[in-house]
Amino acid sequence: MKLHTIPDLHSGKFPPPNSLKKFLLLLVYFILLTTIPFCLKNTSPFSLSSPESDVSSLKSLEESSKTCNVFNGTWVPYFEEPYYTNETCHLIIDQQNCLKFGRPNKEFLNWRWKPDECELPLFDAVQFLELVRGKSLAFLGDSVGKNQMHSLLCLLTKVAYPEDVSDKYYTDTAYFKRYLYPDYNFTMGTLWAPFLVKSIESDSNGYSPNSQMNLYLDEPNEGWLNDVEKFDYVIVSAGQWFFRPAMLHENGSLIGCSTCSHDNLTNFTPYYAYRKAFRTVFRTLLSLENYKGVTFLRTFSPSHFENGAWNDGGNCVRTRPFAREELKVDQYIWDMHLPQVEEFRAVEELGRKRGLEFKLMDTTEAMLMRPDGHPNFYGHSPQRNMTLADCVHWCLPGPIDAWNEFLLYLLRTGQSSLDGKL
Repeated sequence: MKLHTIPDLHSGKFPPPNSLKKFLLLLVYFILLTTIPFCLKNTSPFSLSSPESDVSSLKSLEESSKTCNVFNGTWVPYFEEPYYTNETCHLIIDQQNCLKFGRPNKEFLNWRWKPDECELPLFDAVQFLELVRGKSLAFLGDSVGKNQMHSLLCLLTKVAYPEDVSDKYYTDTAYFKRYLYPDYNFTMGTLWAPFLVKSIESDSNGYSPNSQMNLYLDEPNEGWLNDVEKFDYVIVSAGQWFFRPAMLHENGSLIGCSTCSHDNLTNFTPYYAYRKAFRTVFRTLLSLENYKGVTFLRTFSPSHFENGAWNDGGNCVRTRPFAREELKVDQYIWDMHLPQVEEFRAVEELGRKRGLEFKLMDTTEAMLMRPDGHPNFYGHSPQRNMTLADCVHWCLPGPIDAWNEFLLYLLRTGQSSLDGKL
């Protein structure tokens, strides 16, 4: 095919009038010929699902994680429907089922965490299950850790319901749970250890919410030690139990007590025992020959009792988050936050040398702002005195769902610990 020469428009030599129409048609043809391929490349619907596009999106998220701390931010109004409700998820336990037991206001559902410098992606159940396909996840710690597990179970119900296989593994299925997603060969469960370390009841009057415990601060709790090597991801957390009276032991000897009044014993603060417990957990995981898992530290979850202590008429009746300028933080919260993060930092580099990943899920600041997110009197538990408010655990659905948005973000980006307030 013979191509016509395009006139040199800059030479000042224009085609004669009778060929002007032909010239203009050729010019339009040339423009279309050179621009259409680029337009098609940029607008093709198939590019949205191409592997190259997925990789580019993930790289973009990884780049943002290097410059953005998703744990620094604030809660902003959000009026979309929650991920689930007590009617769409049947795995919420009564202790956190605030809607079932008649919580009159639902404003606590209309907020979402917004990092200062980037966006926290919405939770994607399909993506999460694909990332953990063939793997296992354990929540090691107390009932607030179980609270997060129930949030995750509900978030995943958009895709699949699990099989409760707890009785195949444990005799005490009230505290130790195991769930299986057969289609993804994914297992999730709890390793119950509210003090993380070995603990034995020492109160002669028997167990009560404030009874005294013996804590062996340099000995891991066997309840998780025997199982932890089987898990690919382990989320470690603990908190409120450390304010109970405790006799403290190290190196086989009684060294003192915490929250006690024994004149002949050294009195330690709860923060001392808290630090030692996390040190023992992290160093134990580091030393286990067959442990290859990724360890997450989920930081201290604050309570929000007002108008009295938990056993003295305290409650949590607020209906909206605190803004930053409204926060008046009790020092004890940072006194709990600091030692666990310092112990995490100490083991993080050691773990890297051994090929083990330690990741920080620093949720304390975000949850400080959510006094409205607790069950208060709208959670029922068979073991709980219903005249006492629950300002420790979190309603489901509720702000604790953000913890699993953080978890997915960390899994996606492969992000290690982030520089925070320390």
